[in-house]
Order: sequence, then structure tokens, then C-alpha cells
Amino acid sequence: MDIRQSIRNQTHVSITLANHLLLNKFQDSNVVFSPVSIHIVLGLVASGCNGQTLHQLLAFLMTNTIHDVHALYSQLVPWVFADGSPYGGPRLAFSNGAWVENTVVLKPNFKQVVETIYHSSTNQVDFKNKPDEVTKEVNLWAETQTAGLIKDILPVGAVTQDTRIIFANAIYFKGIWNEKFDPSRTKHYDFHPNNDGSRVQVPFMTSNKKQFVRSCDGFKVLGLPYLQGGDRRRFTMYIFLPDAKNGLLYLIERLGSESDFLERYLPFQKVEVGQFLIPKFKISFGFEAKDMLMELGLVLPFNAEEGLNEMVEQSNDGGLLYVSDIYHKSFVEVNEEGTEAAAVSAVVIMQQCAMIPVDFVADHPFLFMIREDMSRVVLFMGQVIDPSVE
Repeated sequence: MDIRQSIRNQTHVSITLANHLLLNKFQDSNVVFSPVSIHIVLGLVASGCNGQTLHQLLAFLMTNTIHDVHALYSQLVPWVFADGSPYGGPRLAFSNGAWVENTVVLKPNFKQVVETIYHSSTNQVDFKNKPDEVTKEVNLWAETQTAGLIKDILPVGAVTQDTRIIFANAIYFKGIWNEKFDPSRTKHYDFHPNNDGSRVQVPFMTSNKKQFVRSCDGFKVLGLPYLQGGDRRRFTMYIFLPDAKNGLLYLIERLGSESDFLERYLPFQKVEVGQFLIPKFKISFGFEAKDMLMELGLVLPFNAEEGLNEMVEQSNDGGLLYVSDIYHKSFVEVNEEGTEAAAVSAVVIMQQCAMIPVDFVADHPFLFMIREDMSRVVLFMGQVIDPSVE
């Protein structure tokens, strides 16, 4: 499959996840998550199964073969996630980790995928006797890989004596705005989190410079580019602001129903702005993805009927492997300097037992995403309901 088509499919999966999270799960919460991180751990799970379980995973990931999944990943990581800070661009860190029970032997083909395609460090651990110690080890790894932003990716009780494998993906991003905001001009204004007349006072950033803004039918889109550095990648934060103060749900529905929403509405030229206010915000958000994925039709990896039978050699204690849960945590902070963001996804595998001046005043709930514009890969997505709540 062509890499561009693979990325379009991956973006469609991202929007499906965002739609379900923002419309059905967390309508009234500040949200941030990394769809590409979830995509990667699901790809790893797909590498370890066959039959109907593999077919269902590939259908969910909108791809035809596991080789397409590997090809997308192999091209995505060196292209999009290479650290740009030595060349003046965003700082990026990307890593995978695997923790495998001492008594378990990975199948050679799967071990090769884990180590050579996903470049994952593999750690032999004692789940049977020391599950709490392994939990601490994975949590410390996640915290280290995300510069301390993601703590306790695995909650108490997530790892038990029946755990056999844990896979984790970590992403860290720190970008400086191409045109920084002047902190001395940051002032407190009203933000309207609901349509009931309530308001909160939060700090807003502003600028008199031209901005990448586009007025659309019922909403506006702002693009805030990050300092590019010495390579071809162009990272941008996009803010989708509904015209109506209670228009966020309708905007999310449009995002999910129009297949070419992003390419149709993103701004590509600077225009004069009138009143221009963007709130500073910080969001730390986590959720367990199992229920959401099952509601979206991805069921088989979470039961032991068929099992993840391409991962490990047959063991004496019997029982098929299955995914007990997928944990995801993300963080984002937006201020005058730029953006810092991080995400970790951990999968725990058990064994059964316009050209005129426009205003852009983001004083009510809005969507946002961080995208690399050359590849069109979406790294982070979310919504801000109340920037006074961290």
C-alpha cells in the first residue's frame, strides 16, 4: 500500500478514536491523547496473532496486511519522529519497550518484529513472583522516556501473576513557536466553558502579527507553526474554534463525518487579524482504552477464544494469551514559548487462567491537534473545555 494512503488511513483511525472519546466518553472534560501511540501498540499486538483476531485488527487499522502495518511504522519513525533539536527544530523522543515473563519464549518471527522493526528493548522479568516490582519498572521507564511528564502509566492491580507480556510506546514532543508570544502582553480574560453563562478567568496570549487563520462555515481554524529547524518537516498546532459558544459537539461530529475535513479546512496563508486571543492551557489526561475499542468493534484481542498465538512458544502452563487492557496517558502544555507534549500507551497481555481581518478569540471550548504537515501525521489531538482546570 502506498505510504500516503497508509497515512490517510491512519488519520481516519485517529479521527474515529477522537470522535468516540470526545462525543461518547468525555464530553465535559479537557482531553489530550496520541492516536499514533495507540496505533503503534495495536500494530504490535497484530504482529502476534493470526486468524480472525488478526483480520479484525487489520480491519480496525484500515490496512490489508501486517506487512503494510510494518511498512508504515518503518517509514514513519525515521521520517516523523527523529529528534529535530540538534538542527533547531522540535525536540522529539520516541521509544518502545517490552517486558516478557522469564518463563516465556517469544516465537522467533515475533521476536524479530519486536526488536528489528519496532526497535523495542526487551526485558526479561518475573511477573509470577514480583508483579509489583515490574509495575514500578514500567512506570519508571515511561516517566524517564517522557521527561517526567507521564507518571504511573500502569495503575495498581494492572499487572498480576498472570501477566506474561507488556508492550509500551512513549512519545515526547517539545516545540517552540515560529513566532513566540510576548509574555508581557498575556492578560486574564473571561473563558466560557459552558453555554449557561458561567465564566472563568484565565491567561490569554495575544499578538498583532498576521496569522494562519481560515474562516469556514460555522467555525474558524488557526495554525500555529513551530520553529522548523534544518529539515523538511513542518510541525503545526491547529485550533478549531466553533463560532457558537456551544458548537463544539457539532464541530466534532463534522470532523468525524467528512472524510477530507483536515485537507479541506486547514489554513495555508497568513491574514490580518483583529482581536486575537489564545488561552494558555495545561492538560494531563489518561484512560483505559479497552472498553472504547470494544465499543468500536475491536473485540477479539481482548478474549482468549483464539488467542495471540503468534507471540510465544507453547508453554507447559497452557492457556491462551489475550489483551487484558490498554492504558494511555497524555500531557500537553501550551504557553508563550511553545508546546510540550508527551504520551505513553501500554498494552498488558495476560494468560487465561478569509483575506480581510478576522477575529480569533478562543474564549470557549475548542479542538486542537499537533500535526506534521509534510507527512500529514497527527501526533496529538484533544479538546479544551476549561483551561483553568489542569
